Amino acid sequence: MTSALNEPADGRSDSASGDGQDGPDYRPSDAEPFMNPAQLEYFRKKLLAWKEEILRESNDTLKTLQNESLREPDVTDRASSETDWSLELRTRDRQRKLIAKIDAALRRIDDGEYGYCEVTGEPISLARLEARPIATMTIEAQERHERNEKISRDE
Repeated sequence: MTSALNEPADGRSDSASGDGQDGPDYRPSDAEPFMNPAQLEYFRKKLLAWKEEILRESNDTLKTLQNESLREPDVTDRASSETDWSLELRTRDRQRKLIAKIDAALRRIDDGEYGYCEVTGEPISLARLEARPIATMTIEAQERHERNEKISRDE
């Protein structure tokens, strides 16, 4: 019997669920080597799915913008519609920037740098990567960075 740490050459594992590490129920664990191929593939799939979702939402927004007119007869209704679209477009702009961060995370996976803090070189916790797969710093390094940023803004 093999453990998650010593998978057979064909990539299957004898997990209790029977799904193996490549199964739909796989979740990275601290009990396995950090950023092993299964973890890297898990985060790659997570990032690609996130990117696809953002692109799908953006396309839906564009289609809606093209199909709906902002020519409301009532001035108040028009102002309300313009405000709604302004917020929607601002959200899409933030998501466009997020796609750049997702692409950068995918490049880090390809380069073998994913999951490690860009400041300290230490591993970023799996829980943090699960919650924010584009994270580039450990929580401690991020907090230090934010404190330094606040100090420089206050000066």
